[in-house]
Amino acid sequence: MRNFAETKTSVHVGVILDLTSPVGSVANACIPMAISDFYAAHPNFRTRLFLHLRDSDDVLGAAFTAIELIDEEKVNAIMGPQRSMQARFVIEVGQKAQVPIISFSATSPSLSTTQNPFFVRTALNDSTQAKAIATIVQAYRWHEIILIYEDTEYGSGLIPYLADEFQQFDVRVTSRFSISQSSSKLRILKMLNKVMVLQTRVIVVHMTSSLGSELFLIAKEAGMISEGYAWIITDGLSSLLDPMGAEVIGSMQGVLGIRPYIPNSKSLENFKRKWKSGIHSNSTKLNIFGFWAYDTVWALAKAVEMVRHESSSVMEQNYGRNTSQFPYRKVSKIGRMIRNRLLKTKFKGLSGDFCLVKGQLQSSAFEIINVVDNEEKVIGYWTPRNGLTGELGKPEKAAYSTSMYELKPPTWPGNTKAIPRGWTTPVSGKKLRIGVPVKPGFDAYLKVERDPYTNESIVTGFSYDVFLEALALLTFAVPHKLIPFTIGSKQGAGTYNELLYQVKLQNFDAAVGDVTILANRSQYVDFTLPYLQSHVSMVVKIKDDERKNMWIFLKPLNWDLWLTTGAAFICTGLVVWVLEHRINNEFRGSPQQQVGTVFWFSFSILVFAHREKIMNNLSRFVLIIWIFVVLILTQSYTASLASMLTVQRLQPTLIDVNELKKNGDFVGYETGSFVKDLLVKQLNFDESKLRNYGTAEDFDEALSKGSQNGGVGAIFGAKHCVELFLAKYCDKYMTAGPTYKTDGLGFGSPLVAYISRAILSVTENKAKMDALEQKYFSQLNACQLDQRTTISSDSLSLYSFGGLFIITAVASVCSLIIYLSKFLQSHWTTVHTVHQDSSSVWSKIRELVKHFDHQSPYPVPVRDVNATSTSQIVEALVDVENTPSSSRTSNQSADNVVVDNITRSSSNEGAYNVVDNITPSSSNV
Repeated sequence: MRNFAETKTSVHVGVILDLTSPVGSVANACIPMAISDFYAAHPNFRTRLFLHLRDSDDVLGAAFTAIELIDEEKVNAIMGPQRSMQARFVIEVGQKAQVPIISFSATSPSLSTTQNPFFVRTALNDSTQAKAIATIVQAYRWHEIILIYEDTEYGSGLIPYLADEFQQFDVRVTSRFSISQSSSKLRILKMLNKVMVLQTRVIVVHMTSSLGSELFLIAKEAGMISEGYAWIITDGLSSLLDPMGAEVIGSMQGVLGIRPYIPNSKSLENFKRKWKSGIHSNSTKLNIFGFWAYDTVWALAKAVEMVRHESSSVMEQNYGRNTSQFPYRKVSKIGRMIRNRLLKTKFKGLSGDFCLVKGQLQSSAFEIINVVDNEEKVIGYWTPRNGLTGELGKPEKAAYSTSMYELKPPTWPGNTKAIPRGWTTPVSGKKLRIGVPVKPGFDAYLKVERDPYTNESIVTGFSYDVFLEALALLTFAVPHKLIPFTIGSKQGAGTYNELLYQVKLQNFDAAVGDVTILANRSQYVDFTLPYLQSHVSMVVKIKDDERKNMWIFLKPLNWDLWLTTGAAFICTGLVVWVLEHRINNEFRGSPQQQVGTVFWFSFSILVFAHREKIMNNLSRFVLIIWIFVVLILTQSYTASLASMLTVQRLQPTLIDVNELKKNGDFVGYETGSFVKDLLVKQLNFDESKLRNYGTAEDFDEALSKGSQNGGVGAIFGAKHCVELFLAKYCDKYMTAGPTYKTDGLGFGSPLVAYISRAILSVTENKAKMDALEQKYFSQLNACQLDQRTTISSDSLSLYSFGGLFIITAVASVCSLIIYLSKFLQSHWTTVHTVHQDSSSVWSKIRELVKHFDHQSPYPVPVRDVNATSTSQIVEALVDVENTPSSSRTSNQSADNVVVDNITRSSSNEGAYNVVDNITPSSSNV
């Protein structure tokens, strides 16, 4: 047995604790248990940790103790120190001696394990809980919080990480208060009084248990652990609630806390059973730091066992005279190897999986607790992947959860289940300075008056009411002060642009009113979402009533349509004349008579009063289509004229901006508005042609005078001003021409995200918006502005009937082509025979024209069928026989055709007559 003991190698390890603190006392009890349990589980290990415990409660004491342990006790590793400020100095000592400093309680993020290679943190970095706390705040829809923290390295180290996480969730840290460990009760009370006068009621506390317990006792006495408040504590407090005692826990009723989750395991149950049976169970309360101390011993023992080293582990080495007091420093030969092995050590410990990443322990989950009835109740969990969750072990969610419904309903301060809204009206504090435009006209949107008794500004109007409705939906109060800003052209007055520029100069914090959102304005103020859509339109005078015009019957059709219709009538008449001339006596006669027939026939179709009979099927085809076109034209004309005569038509005197420029008219706009820039920069108006007006009455007077009499030809204004103006003068003016889009009316505010969300809720509430519009704009319904339209033309255009004219033109042309083709086919041989010696084309054309002008030898219907007899047919034949023989000979073929037709006519009871004047050749014309 003696020989076996001699084979064991002792590795000296220093331990620095504050034995009077809850963390130090529980660690002092857990470390020996860890040594005993480890070597009982690993009896064959050839190394043994030999611990050198030192008690230190201050910074310098910890540094001197570390030097003493290295120089005198020749330790190869140091566990501790307990506090972050102590660790900063001890780490420097360990860095010089190459001795790993292993801390299970120095959790401040300001201590970097990457920048200090010999510093190993076997606890969770405080920064790992920052996102969990921010998620809780987001879950309960709080948008502002107050931070109270300990003025030490431990306390201030977490604040930047909390601020970053809150910013990610759009949560604003309104105030920060630090408390030193030496602060008296009176000083803490004064600080709490400052918190009480603020509007924010969500308070996040990050401090050690000793200072935190005192803070909550004073807060309860001050009445701040009551309904309306929400307190959230970090793991520095929530992990040490048991050691604080019943009185302190009683002062924390309703507080939410977050602490690392410790999974249940068999080894943990065995350890708790040993703890309860041990001598420390009554005097010391077990906490998370005891588990981390226990696991640290196991990890260090495993790492030491893996290191092969010589029996003499420390050698003397002179570092030079760093200080006058410590000229020499010893350096560990195996410290670096122990550190390297420790970083690779992995096992299942009491606190869960022991795995160091970048020199520090990694978190897996936090549990969220609620202090109720002097007990800690777990209401849910938080994990880096899933966010908030009701229980662990569920499959991973598709999205990170920030829903409060994942947690059990907590009990809040004041023993209430109602979720604190997170703010209240403050007793005092800075108010938001809001600039409001003051102008003489269009006060339905914003009206600023001075109370003669209090001399305070009284603001009313649609814009201000929307702003108040939005504020009412915020989860925090926005105390504000309204500061009038005069808009106008008088001395000392400004413009809307200048009002918004005051926000950039920080003379105002926000601007509220009928402010139009523009790109150039957004360069120096942040706009909310628009609460009202808007655009710029042109207002002009209404023309006199067209019904008093004696030429109104010409108005239904445009001039191009009138001319096209007339030309179509004449062309159709000509086509029918061509098709009917040779076979229909109605279309024959003297030239004057034939011209009159063409015009008469053409225009009589308009009223369907034509009496001429149509013989040719091609003519009938053309007329069927043309009568259809005429029917549509007449019906459209009748409807349009009836509308003009019976319905009042409002037409603008101007319909185009270019008319204003061409006429050199003056143009008006609202004083101080952005419309001036639009007219000059976008519409290219000469600035000398612009005149500004402030009220609806000024608009009316300027438009009534006209540009030639000292007024203007048109007024350009934003939609909200134009509607109010037209509501008062709807019988005299109207909008005309195109509109110029803007982004609507909004507010310039530093609380853009909050106000914008509230504005969306207000504008989507139809009942509320209808009530506001009825309150301020009821007069708009009288003129029915929503039914008013800008009219550019009332007349029917040629384009509307273009298809009909194309159809009738195609029908006419095709009929002519068919007719002329048949005519040429039947007469070209005769003309060519008569003029076979002549090579002149024109002589042949003239001969064809003469043939066309002569009546066709084909039978045609007569007016009186009963008058037709065989004798008349015989007389026609005699006439034919009396023609010269030469002519008969040359036209024998034509005569045969006539005889054949006459024969057929006789067999049909003489229903047809033979045309008299048959001239077979040009010599008999």
